[in-house]
Amino acid sequence: MSKFVIPTALKELRFHLSQTGEASIPVRNFLTKNYATLKTQSDYKLPILIRESYGIPPTLTARFEKGREVKNSLEGLDEAGVAKALADILKQ
Repeated sequence: MSKFVIPTALKELRFHLSQTGEASIPVRNFLTKNYATLKTQSDYKLPILIRESYGIPPTLTARFEKGREVKNSLEGLDEAGVAKALADILKQ
């Protein structure tokens, strides 16, 4: 996994996904492989929330300073696409 650059303005990451949905499999695999690395890179200070609900499409929401939120759909992406979507959202 490539190292993600966690900006100081980032206050929270939320992954929304389905427990059993086919579209959420790449997101679940990505989180299984990269969650620990993301936590250690942020010195365990960044809340990374994983919200599972039956039948919802996978999304990624980042909350920045002053309450600004950016939400991206992860539907139809593979694991590399999820990593790219996360890297893109961290650049904002």
